Formats: sequence, structure tokens, C-alpha cells
Amino acid sequence: MSETQVLDPFAQFRLDGKVAIVTGASSGLGARFAKVLHAAGATVVMTARRLDRLEALAATLPGSLAVQCDVALASQREAMVQKVVDTFGTVDILVNNAGIGVVKGIEQETLEDFEEVLQVNTTAVWHLAKLCGEHMVKQKSGVVVNVASILGLVGSTPIKQVNYVASKHAVIGITKELALQWARKGVRVNSLCPGWFLTEMTAGMESDAGAQALIQANSPMPRMGEEHELDGALLFMASDASSFMTGQSISIDGGWTTR
Repeated sequence: MSETQVLDPFAQFRLDGKVAIVTGASSGLGARFAKVLHAAGATVVMTARRLDRLEALAATLPGSLAVQCDVALASQREAMVQKVVDTFGTVDILVNNAGIGVVKGIEQETLEDFEEVLQVNTTAVWHLAKLCGEHMVKQKSGVVVNVASILGLVGSTPIKQVNYVASKHAVIGITKELALQWARKGVRVNSLCPGWFLTEMTAGMESDAGAQALIQANSPMPRMGEEHELDGALLFMASDASSFMTGQSISIDGGWTTR
């Protein structure tokens, strides 16, 4: 580096000129992810089933786009990606965030429960990565961030949910394999694995005595995470700051999976 160059380590985190899709963006972590990517300069496309919430969020993020999409339906996944490409000409970043779960013991869990969760949490992740990846491979650049979970690395019991655990383990497997297939084609794929954060899925845990006792007994940092504590990891994965990283899973969990 010449003496006249100025070292700017923050520049590589910028997303100016990038088009980013965030699924499940109508609330919680997805809405936060959309705000973070927008703040870093990206043009953000927010998708979810609840269009009114998306439009309200889009109104606060100039240049963003709200697109209604139920990721459980293949036709809507395809239409959403096509709309993004038709509107902006490309897709640079995909954040596969949409997810659901059913809390039941295996004895009560039905085949329908299992299939519904896998459709949203796993099949949609695979399909959206495929749809966006086709454009990324053509342009020889792109990033996929799959929002998995620490429950893609460890089990969940005493919170019983085979469906969710299976789906998130599969997401990490998809991440690794796509990273290998696309590593020489300019496309990177990584997984973000949050621990216990307050979302619609975990609503009530913050005030439930049993849930809080579980967290305090098992987490080295004995509390739930706050949504802003995922900002750095998301931006790192989505930007050139992680240009030599692919196929990896980063846990933001207060140390939960360290034990």
C-alpha cells in the first residue's frame, strides 16, 4: 500500500449498488436484516406473506421494494425472483430468513406438521438459492446467507421439535454443498446460526420462568440475544468483508453451542 492510500477497513462492508432479497421480512429478525442491508447501501427487496407490514417497512427504506410471497409455494417463489430480476436486472444477495416451527413431542407431531416445516425451512431455502443462484452464476458473483439456527448444530429438547431441528440441520447441509458447487463460480454461501433471540416464534420466552431458567442454566451468557447483536455477522457474510469465506456456519448464541 502506498503512503498516499488511506486504510479504510469499513469500506468492504458497504453494499452500494447491490440488490438484496430478504425473506420473512415482515417482522422480527427479517425486518431488522432488511434495515441493516439498506443502511449499508443495498437496494433491498423484502418478501413475506403480510404485504401490509412489508409496505409499511418499505416506506421507511427509500428505494426498497415490498413483494408478497409465501415461500411455501413454489409458484410464488419463482414469481418473486422473476419480479426482482425484471425490476432490477439482477440479484446479488439472498438472505433466506423465512422459517416456522412446531413445538411438539414426536408422539404428538404429525406427518403434516413435519412436511409443512420442511417445505418452508428447507425446500424453500434450496429452491430460492437455486433460482437466485442461476443469475449469480451468470454474473460470476453473488452471496447467499442462509439463516439456520443453533438447532441446526445441536438438539432442542427440552423444547421438543424434531421438525425444526431436522430442517435447520438440512439448511446447514445445503449451505455446505452449494458452497462447494459454486466456489469456483464466484458465488459464496454461508449460514448464520442465531441462538435464542426474541422473534414471533419465540414470543413469550422472555417472560416465561421455565424458559428463562433453561437459558440461564445452559447459556454461558445467561440471557436471550437482542436483534442488533446479529447485525455484524449478517453484514460480514453479505459483504466483501467475508470474500474468502464460504460453506461456513457462524453461531451467535451467547456461547450455547460451545459446551
